[in-house]
Amino acid sequence: MAEYKTTQVAELLGVSADTVRRWCEEGRLASSAAGGRHRIIDGADLADFLRRQASAFEPESLMPQSARNRFTGIVTRVDRDALVAVVEIHSPPHRIVSMMTREAADELDLQPGVLATAAVKSTNVVVELPAT
Repeated sequence: MAEYKTTQVAELLGVSADTVRRWCEEGRLASSAAGGRHRIIDGADLADFLRRQASAFEPESLMPQSARNRFTGIVTRVDRDALVAVVEIHSPPHRIVSMMTREAADELDLQPGVLATAAVKSTNVVVELPAT
C-alpha cells in the first residue's frame, strides 16, 4: 500500500506541513509516528480523509451538467491571436489551460481576474462563467 510523508501530503493538498501535522494530531487524518516530527500517512487513510472533505467551490449559479471534472478559479492569463485564445485558470492546486476560438474568449469577455469554471470532459476543456 502507498504511504506518504507529511510534506508530500501537504504538497498534494496545497496546504502547509504544519496543517497536515495538526490534522494528524487532532485525529482528523490517521497517521503513524516515524520518529521525531515525521509522520507516515497510509494511502487508503488519505483517500478516506479526502472523501470526507467538502466539495470544491462551485458558484451556485452554474447550470447542472454531466461533466464532473470542474475546476473553479481565477483566470490568470488570456493570450489572443487572430483565430485562437489560450486561457489559463488558477484553481488551487491546479493550473488549467484551455485553447478556444478567439470568438469564444471575446464573447465570454475573458480577462485576468475573472472567476471562471473549467469543465473537463474527455480531452476538451470548456470554460464557463457564473450567471450574474
